[in-house]
Formats: sequence, structure tokens, C-alpha cells
Amino acid sequence: MTLKDRVAVVTGASQGIGRATAEMLAERSARVALCARNAEKLSALEAELKQKGAEALAIPMDVASEEQVKAGFARALAHFGRIDILVNNAGLTRDQLALRMKREDWDAVLAANLTGAHLCAQQVMPGMLRQRYGRIINVTSVVAQMGNPGQVNYIASKAGLIGLTKALAVELASRNITVNAVAPGFIISPMTDPLPEKAKQAMIDRIPLGRMGTDREVAFAICFLASDEASYITGHVLDINGGLYLA
Repeated sequence: MTLKDRVAVVTGASQGIGRATAEMLAERSARVALCARNAEKLSALEAELKQKGAEALAIPMDVASEEQVKAGFARALAHFGRIDILVNNAGLTRDQLALRMKREDWDAVLAANLTGAHLCAQQVMPGMLRQRYGRIINVTSVVAQMGNPGQVNYIASKAGLIGLTKALAVELASRNITVNAVAPGFIISPMTDPLPEKAKQAMIDRIPLGRMGTDREVAFAICFLASDEASYITGHVLDINGGLYLA
């Protein structure tokens, strides 16, 4: 499952699933643009990947800003010459019960998680259409499929990503561009690390495989969907949840 000479852009690459995905893409010989808001973490990851012999470029970017997205992707194209793979992983949470949800928290989460993915996809589509090749992978969530209290904005954004995935898959299929999503369940990550042990155990008790997943397990699925071996898969949502939700 080599990705040699492919160029990938990973958003939210500074930590968690995004970082693991960038590392695994580089391990498979892809050239990787690293995008996130945290410039310091991005620079450290860039240096680490280069030390291992990979080609990487850190591009600080807030995907909720159309101007930053346009400038960031222009920089990636200027450096690498093309983009073959887009991993829309950037996202944030601002949890609250729907009754108490502030409009600014709703808008911020939708802008980062859903509108940001749309903006990034718009930047890669012209090149992918010209080269008649592309892979777009959107990172959604198990809660977009099963619901969860206190996350109405996050769930709406991640459910919207599933719709975006299916719509783009139909629009782009004729040019050999596949668009898929992965739906991670409860994953060991900076997002779940602060949870009390009691809460984590309650999660694990609901998972048939009896454990939380790892960012590397999600990253492997993303790399598969980015590969030529997945060329006949499009419009699909790949569940990575240990059996927590069975569609």
C-alpha cells in the first residue's frame, strides 16, 4: 500500500488522529503538507518527519478562515506542484446541551468542522479534476450516526460531513476522484485524555471489543482509502468503533 510520489494535505495535523495520519502517510512515502492552527506543534512534527527522511511542510492554518485556507493551499501547491490526497481532519468541540447552546459556539463548531472541510475540498478539486485523480477523506464521528447528549453542534457538523462526502463522491466520480469518510468511535486522543477515568470506563463498557481505539488504527484506515487499492470505493463511511455502533 505504497503512496510514493503522492502529495497529501492533512488538516488538524498537530495532534491526535491528524498527526498519526500524517506520520503514516509519510511512512508510506507520501509527501505531506501539515496544516493546523498550532504552528509550534506543526514545526516540531515537520522536523521529526524530515529527520526520518520524509518530505513535509508545515502550514499554519485555521480552516474556518477562507483567506487562510486559500493562502495555505496555494503555498502547498507552490511547494509540491500538485495535491493528490486531502484528509479533512481538523475540528473542534464546544459541548453544551441544546437548550443552553450559545449561537457563537454553534457557529464556531460548524465553521471549523463542516464549512472548513468544504473550503479545503474546493481548493483541491480543480487540480484533481485536471489530473483525473484524487482522494478526499473526511473524518466524521460515531456520534454523527448514533447521537450523544450535549454535542448537538458537533454532531450536526459531523453528520453534515457524511452528507458532504456522498454529494462530492457523486459529483467527482467521473474524473477518478474518490470521496470517502471514516467514522471513529471512542479513540485515545487529546480530546478524550481529560475525561475522568470513570467516564472512560463507562465508554469502554459500551464497546463490544472492550477497549478504546488508537489514532494509528484510524490512520491506517485513512491511508487505505487514500491508496490505489481503494480505487473502487467512493461515497462510503468506514466505521472504526470497536462495534459500538453497527449500521
